Amino acid sequence: MRRILSRDLYAATAAALLVLTAVLVGRHIEHTHHTLRVNWPPLLGSWAPHTGPGTPAALLVAAATVASGPSVAARLPWRALPWTAWAASMAWIWSLALIDGWHTGVAVRLTTRYEYLRVIDRFHDIPATLRDFTHHILLHSPDNWPAHVAGHPPAATLTFVLLDRIGLHGGGWAGAWCITTGATAGVAVLIAVRALATEELARRAAPFLVLAPAAVWMGTSADAYFAAVVAWAVALLSLAVTRGSAWWAAASGLLFGLTCYLSYGLTLFALTAATVLLIGRHRIRERPLLLMPLCAGLAVFPAVFTAAGFNWWEAYHLLVTRYYQGAGGVRPYGYWVWANLACAVLITGLSVAAGLARAGSVLTRQRGEALTRPGTFPAVAEARLALVVASALLSLLIADLSGMSKAETERIWLPFAMWLLPACALLPRPRAWLAAQAVLALVINHLLRTGW
Repeated sequence: MRRILSRDLYAATAAALLVLTAVLVGRHIEHTHHTLRVNWPPLLGSWAPHTGPGTPAALLVAAATVASGPSVAARLPWRALPWTAWAASMAWIWSLALIDGWHTGVAVRLTTRYEYLRVIDRFHDIPATLRDFTHHILLHSPDNWPAHVAGHPPAATLTFVLLDRIGLHGGGWAGAWCITTGATAGVAVLIAVRALATEELARRAAPFLVLAPAAVWMGTSADAYFAAVVAWAVALLSLAVTRGSAWWAAASGLLFGLTCYLSYGLTLFALTAATVLLIGRHRIRERPLLLMPLCAGLAVFPAVFTAAGFNWWEAYHLLVTRYYQGAGGVRPYGYWVWANLACAVLITGLSVAAGLARAGSVLTRQRGEALTRPGTFPAVAEARLALVVASALLSLLIADLSGMSKAETERIWLPFAMWLLPACALLPRPRAWLAAQAVLALVINHLLRTGW
């Protein structure tokens, strides 16, 4: 046992050293060459120690979750646990956001010159705008879209257009939408872990899904909303393959289709979807027609947007060009290809580094046993959990190696980060690891002015 605990600490220490190296090397590169295009590498933020209205609440939520989170998650009736986790996540994200105050922390985040709300008025004729969308992606095109609008398929911007249409105008409502939906991402992961692994592992993961350092960037970022959509797509697929439900399969396919039109990079979640299907392969063999409603749901949004005149593939190729026309063409791949992983540590925490080490050990051990008993992998709940976590990690690594995620991954990788957090269910002494998560989030949010 002592040897295993030492391995946990080694993994966490290695992750901390990665972050320290990224900070020191990044500051040197930025001060000498000015090519990183961030003020506090590897994060996009500025050094600005401060407190705010959310500070007392954040400290209270952190203390309560560390002290009581594991025991409450273990004893609470299951029907109440997802709702409790959502409420606690809301409290954690809101309190961290309000450390910067309502105006700076919430109301103006989605109204800057890079953001979606800057173009609301240009969508007065939605079908015409969709047909014309690709003509404004390149940096030198007439009336080019702001960076985040150009960098995503139009469903991302349309979400905020529709919010505006129903009377929820301005950055405050948009920020509240992202926080409220984003806080459900952890709930979706919780449900998926229970369906694919065991309820016990889901309960052990719950406090870590609540008290995630990722909450610093989930309030308020549109990527928090994207994280929730794809998390529910995976959760519903998990319910579909474990319960044999065609309705859950169709709903999952619908959300996966929407995900493809919220963010190009989230198509990598096909790996996690394939992993869920692998885990549930025995049920699928019993009900092979279960894949039909999944595919039918998946086709809905692509069919709608294509019929409206938006060409996904053309837009993606134009985005690649736009990416290298801007900061992406200046930022050095040689730094960001590993410094991005330091950002991943900062949004998931040192606890996840230790949890990933344990997940790797579980997979290695179970795979070795499966060689003597073909067809049994993954045979135990911990291996099924580790396999799902590994699929998210592999997706993140592919995104990293692609070179299309140089910097700002603390925001962009939020959807992947949510699926790394359940690895913490494999850790003993959860309160100590939870305290480390809380301290990291509080330190970042109080010392830096984060942005995107």
